[in-house]
Amino acid sequence: MTTRYPRDRFDDVADGPRVGAHRGAQRRGRGWIAFAWAALATGVLVGIGVLVLALLNGSYSFDGSTSPSASSSASASATAEPSSSPSSSAPQAPAAGTPADQGTTSVVVLNGTTTTGLAAKASAALTSAGWKVTSTGDAGTTGTTATIVYYQQAAQASVAQGIAKSLGVTAVQQSAAFPNADISVVLGADYAG
Repeated sequence: MTTRYPRDRFDDVADGPRVGAHRGAQRRGRGWIAFAWAALATGVLVGIGVLVLALLNGSYSFDGSTSPSASSSASASATAEPSSSPSSSAPQAPAAGTPADQGTTSVVVLNGTTTTGLAAKASAALTSAGWKVTSTGDAGTTGTTATIVYYQQAAQASVAQGIAKSLGVTAVQQSAAFPNADISVVLGADYAG
């Protein structure tokens, strides 16, 4: 048995105005707007996450000093043969350098071995000798055999010799592989600390 409902206004089909709920036509391109906002939010969240991880790892700080990350060219020059003779026109510096050089020269100490804490020991030795060590860290390679003091410009050769003498080593070399500091020390297996 079928139930019959009373006739109402919805049963009449007419060309008049629509009666009841209906959906309008879908606008084109609406999905791209939602996708763009989601991509922007994802990018912002990833950027914040990378910054937080860098701060937690100590590879970046807001005080102006960063732990240098050695590039492949830096690791290649760290394993090169050291040149123990500085530029012939630069005079030899005293063991601890001149007081003017110590305050203005930025020094970075990098551990090129697997020995833990070697960069901190060398940094303490340089600080006690009066040098300003701006940062310490690990070099891009851990197989460095000889400790080398790298300097950027030829005028810094005597300062590099002073730092080398403070560490008890003799090898200095001019190199542009370490742009973050005036003088960069890459500690090798020969450094006793």
